[in-house]
Amino acid sequence: MSAAQLVVQFLPYLRRYARALTGSQAAGDAYVAATLETLVNDPSTIGGGGNVKVSLFRVFTRIWNSLSVNGEHETVTRDLPAEIRLGQITARPRQAFLLSSLEGFTEEEAAIILDCSVESLRDLVDEAGRELAADIATDIMIIEDEPLIAMDLETLVEGLGHRVTGVARTRGEALTLAEKQRPGLILADIQLADGSSGLDAVNDLLETFQVPVIFITAYTERFLTGERPEPAFLIAKPFQPAHVSAVISQALFFQQTARRSAA
Repeated sequence: MSAAQLVVQFLPYLRRYARALTGSQAAGDAYVAATLETLVNDPSTIGGGGNVKVSLFRVFTRIWNSLSVNGEHETVTRDLPAEIRLGQITARPRQAFLLSSLEGFTEEEAAIILDCSVESLRDLVDEAGRELAADIATDIMIIEDEPLIAMDLETLVEGLGHRVTGVARTRGEALTLAEKQRPGLILADIQLADGSSGLDAVNDLLETFQVPVIFITAYTERFLTGERPEPAFLIAKPFQPAHVSAVISQALFFQQTARRSAA
C-alpha cells in the first residue's frame, strides 16, 4: 500500500482528532485540508518508510501550533466551573491528553507527534489531567442493546460523577425514556436490538431538544466520510474507560462553549 493510500486510511482518525481539538468539524477539517496541501506540495514530509499515521499527525500538529492564537494561555481560575476550566487548558497539554486518551497513541508516538521527550509528554498529560480532574456532572441516557456493555457504561458514567437516567435497548425505548427525563448527554450505540438505528433514535430525540451525543460503534469509519451530516463524537468498540472519559469531557465542554457564544 502506497503512502498516499495509507494517508487516506488514517484521515478519519485525523478528522476526529481535529474536531476534538477545535470543537468544530468545519474548523477541524480546515486544518486537515491544510495538512493535505502540505503533503501534496512536499510528499517527503510523510515518506521514509516510518509510521505514516504518526507522520500525518505530526504534520497536522506543526500546522496547528504554527498559529500563535492556538497557543494562547489563559490563567486557570480554580473556583470557576469545571466546564470553563476545560477551555483554559493550554494547547500542548490538551493535545497530549487527546493524543494519548482519545487517539490511543503510545507515549513514544505522541512524543514524536508533539516533538518532545516522553518525560515532557507525561508532564503535559498530567497538567491536562489536573485541570480535567473536576467532572462535569450531568444526566446521561445510554442507548445500548448489549447488557454487559450497557452495565460497563453505566458503571463508568456513575464513577465519573454523572447520573444515568436509564438504559434503552431500542429506538422506541429511547423515545419513551427521554419523555420521562431529558438527559444532558446521550451515549448511543448504532445498531440496536430491534434492528433499528441508534442514529435514527438520536435524530428523533434532537428534534425536540438539543444535547451532545456520543456514538459508540465498531465501524467509526462509516460515519466519518464527509458525505453527510456526521456524529460529532465517536467511540470505537471495544472502548477504553479513559477514552470514554475524555470524549464525555470534550462533548460537555464544547456544548458549554457553544451556549456561552450564543448568549
